[in-house]
Amino acid sequence: MDFKHALTHCITSSSHPTLKDFYQGKVREVYTLNSQILGILVTDRISAFDFIMHQAIPFKGQILNKLAEFGFNKVAHIVPNHIIEIPHPNITIAKKCIPIPIEVVIRAHLTGHAWRIYKSGGRMLCGVTLPEGLREHDPLPEPILTPAIKSFEGHDEDISEKEILAKGIVSTAIWEEIREKAFELFKTGQEVSREQGLILVDTKYEFGLHLDELTLIDEVHTTDSSRYFYVDGYEQRQKDRQPQKQLSKEFLREWLIKNDFQGLEGQNLPDLPDPFRIEVYERYAQLYEQLTGLSFSPTIIEDINSDIKVVFSPYVS
Repeated sequence: MDFKHALTHCITSSSHPTLKDFYQGKVREVYTLNSQILGILVTDRISAFDFIMHQAIPFKGQILNKLAEFGFNKVAHIVPNHIIEIPHPNITIAKKCIPIPIEVVIRAHLTGHAWRIYKSGGRMLCGVTLPEGLREHDPLPEPILTPAIKSFEGHDEDISEKEILAKGIVSTAIWEEIREKAFELFKTGQEVSREQGLILVDTKYEFGLHLDELTLIDEVHTTDSSRYFYVDGYEQRQKDRQPQKQLSKEFLREWLIKNDFQGLEGQNLPDLPDPFRIEVYERYAQLYEQLTGLSFSPTIIEDINSDIKVVFSPYVS
């Protein structure tokens, strides 16, 4: 692989000559192709602490798109999802849904954000009481739901289930369905990952309504939405109080923390060195291959704007 070429051909943005109904998220760029269909471009951008890094990760979008396809296929029996087809390494054609502005986060271990809250003395997370005496990465007595309300500017904010219903963000009936499906999705995700020697530590789900039917959108059980530990050696590392070997974006957050950035006011977002960008790609590719049992073969995209024009054209009306 010619990484020098790959590093200069990351997909960081796109444009279409006629489609003006367009939304740019942290990673995805979403085009409305017609009243019922979206064209979703998965870029190589990467974010942490709700900030998009200055530098992109080669082929990250392709890996994320393929992981999402794999994940959606594995849970299709639980809840409908938004995929219509995936005609390009970086593009998904999807049903247009009314998004529900809540990140539905399920946690099975005291890790990441939950650990940072716990370490600072907090014992309440999104209305859920955390037990005493836990160490970082310990399993929780049972998986917990810790939602966040989505913010299109700034940080997503923790919210309790009680607050979701009190604010009328969704109806009680829809929330009960979301809650039930989220735990079913997580259980299946745990089973799939365990078969491949991985532990699904935590993840987030996003839902929308398509013709009034609850629909799973965005992504599922990918490296951007989930955290994984290796089964092999997990117990011994916990016993020895050693860091867990993990496949997730947490290593990026740890790198940023070491470089004095946690998304706080007054902090400067550091640049990602090229060797580190390659390391991030390798970790993403490793998780894809570990989780799916398939090999990953990257495709260098020379002109994404030309590609989206061709791929979107059958759907534009």
